[in-house]
Amino acid sequence: MKVILTRLTDRQSDHQPKRSICSLALMLVFMTTACEKEKQIQAPPPPVVQVTEVQQRNVPVYQEWVGSLDGMVNAQILAQISGYLIKQHYQEGQRVKKGQLLYEIDPRVFQAALDGARSNLARQEALLKTARLDMDRVQRLLPEKAVSVRDRDNAVGREASVLAEVMAARSAVDSAQLQLGFTKITSPIDGIAGLSKTQLGNLVGPGSSNAVLTTVSQVDPIKAFIPLSEQQYLEFVRERQNGGESKQDRPLELILADGSTYPHPGKFFFADRQVDVRTGTIQAAILFPNPGSFLRPGQYARVRAIVKNREGALLVPQRAIIDMQGRKLVAVVNADNTVAIRPVVTAENVDTLIVVEQGLQVGERVIVEGIQKARAGAKVDPKPYADVSAASGS
Repeated sequence: MKVILTRLTDRQSDHQPKRSICSLALMLVFMTTACEKEKQIQAPPPPVVQVTEVQQRNVPVYQEWVGSLDGMVNAQILAQISGYLIKQHYQEGQRVKKGQLLYEIDPRVFQAALDGARSNLARQEALLKTARLDMDRVQRLLPEKAVSVRDRDNAVGREASVLAEVMAARSAVDSAQLQLGFTKITSPIDGIAGLSKTQLGNLVGPGSSNAVLTTVSQVDPIKAFIPLSEQQYLEFVRERQNGGESKQDRPLELILADGSTYPHPGKFFFADRQVDVRTGTIQAAILFPNPGSFLRPGQYARVRAIVKNREGALLVPQRAIIDMQGRKLVAVVNADNTVAIRPVVTAENVDTLIVVEQGLQVGERVIVEGIQKARAGAKVDPKPYADVSAASGS
């Protein structure tokens, strides 16, 4: 800098104005100062992370199963005779009573068959009456030797033969009446009738594509089918055999598809006769009261039950857990705001929290948001995790 000023002073002899020389000097000083500031490297501030303290409280431990709802009874309404469907007497999706008329098949063919069977029965009964009169006459004349024993035997045989024809004719009448009755299709149970699977005018009956007309389901109570693993099934059975409180006797909750809890608790109903060899599970049925038919067959069902209570459990948000190649890790913020990566042993989930069995102490701060910014041994700027109070209260 001194060299530059000396040169500028020497140039005054060249009739340069002093004001220009001073301005140039000041400009050089400012440029030099700016260059020196740019050379100074400022350390970046520590990254901002959101932390929460490890909580300790008593929590219920739930076990959940995913299944589906089904009616207590699902009665398929079938056409037992072949004919053309002419009437539908129920409204789809509405409740029906046992014996209520649902469909009607064209009865004319079956009415004609019944009339013919009755006519044949009347004819056979007339023949039977004649045969009995003949036999009575033979029986009266036989002591007087007016007829032979063979005549009596023939008369007895004719009466028996005609009597058999009468019985066959009566059976044909009963069958024709039954067939005519099948033209009126009624509900076998109280329940909710489903969609009609055929249309008026269609040919229905056994062997046709329209054999099943609809389904009526009894839905109060309603069943929830869930899969139990072999271990869970064995645990349930042993508890019941030992006389203790079985999980089968504990109230069961139903979580609906929108996340709400069904207000009526359920109870264990039965387990299937065998384990599915493909999945290693056994189907179990849970019964839930269903007043007003709020629940319907086929709905998604998530059934849960309290299996135990953990005393003094340590809890952190599930978002704080780092899963790295099968290891569970958490980022702990020390008192000096430095980060320590620590392995932990976790257990059950409790809403949005998770139980930590080993690796943490009560009151320690763990990073929930911004874990990707944290490095072991580096400093961070911890801020409170905004959603921790909502998660712990859920």
